[in-house]
Amino acid sequence: MAEEVLLLSSPSESCTSLLSEISNASTRAFVLAFTVGSCGAFAFGCIIGYSAPTQSSIMKDLNLSIADYSLFGSILTVGLILGALICGKLTDLVGRVYTIWITNILFVIGWFAIAFAKAVWLLDLGRLLQGISIGISAYLGPVYITEIAPRKLRGAACSMSQLFTGVGISVVYALGTVVAWRNLAILGSIPSLMILPLLFFIPESPRWLAKVGREKEVEEILSRLRGENSDVSDEAGEILAYTEHVKQQGDDRGFLKLFQRKYAFSLTIGVVLIALPQLGGLSGYSFYTESIFISTGVSSDVGFISTSIVQMLAGVLGTVLVDVSGRRSLLLENHCWETGTPILGNRKQEHHDLSSRCEGGRGNNVWLGQLYKLMARCLFLQFLVSVEYHRNISDVYHSDWHWICVHS
Repeated sequence: MAEEVLLLSSPSESCTSLLSEISNASTRAFVLAFTVGSCGAFAFGCIIGYSAPTQSSIMKDLNLSIADYSLFGSILTVGLILGALICGKLTDLVGRVYTIWITNILFVIGWFAIAFAKAVWLLDLGRLLQGISIGISAYLGPVYITEIAPRKLRGAACSMSQLFTGVGISVVYALGTVVAWRNLAILGSIPSLMILPLLFFIPESPRWLAKVGREKEVEEILSRLRGENSDVSDEAGEILAYTEHVKQQGDDRGFLKLFQRKYAFSLTIGVVLIALPQLGGLSGYSFYTESIFISTGVSSDVGFISTSIVQMLAGVLGTVLVDVSGRRSLLLENHCWETGTPILGNRKQEHHDLSSRCEGGRGNNVWLGQLYKLMARCLFLQFLVSVEYHRNISDVYHSDWHWICVHS
């Protein structure tokens, strides 16, 4: 019945309802918590995008070989794997807020290690610490936002928070064209430094409180998040009932319980959706954008500025379309773009090679660079949709298994 009413409601009524929900949720505690989550996602994006605009200057200043810089770029993913292995247990052991403390402190240490590095080992250590923090916060950020947001705003709040990851990458790309790499590292630490004082004022997740047996605090925290005049008894009862149900359904198999036949299909689909953008070269493009643009004959500064603009537009578009067009249809459209743009890029490369041989010129490589850029932005859009789609898949499973759906 509720679904029929929702389907019959006009767009203006839906918009009014959404604005009403946002207004009701705009308590100080929720706004601060959402700000922390968004700044964390922004810091995430700054780290992802840092190595691209700084490649040539770091290699020159520290006299690094290509192999040395490749290690600096790739060691981030090593740290991410390490962080992914401990994120679930860590957040359940010490809580969401204390884990945010840990990740942001590691962010700051990593940035300053890079900023003041005189040798390659300190540069790599800073990047490794950042990777560990990303591995934890990639799980923690969406989970914390989802657990504190009202039910009707969870999708929008999580999507908006993750949008700041793309914004962070774009900002670093743009700043990297005018700011030295050491100064850029110091600037990159600002979001995490801003988060630290806010952590004294944000509430712990009510679902985590219920999970660790602090039931009396659940309703108190919900009142802070929803407003003192809101009736949170039903929501608190639902959280406590769900937590009790999970405890009753639990068994000693723990993680191995995930690999049951009934979960096999949906889990496989989810893992593949998250893995494809990475296998398609998304991280490689993000880490080595400067080299890619230079190899195609496009000025790196022009490439970074244009990529920043396209990426921000793609991020906003993806955030809007995941709720308008649906996850499945948008993923299908993106696969078409992802398949088509490399083909067009290869055709353009063949044309360029032919014209270079015949005319002795460089050819018009700008279009080739733009095609590769478009391909990478489509991959980014697919990644955004996949995270949102996979976050919904993770809701099907036990809360202890959500980290699989984020780090697969």
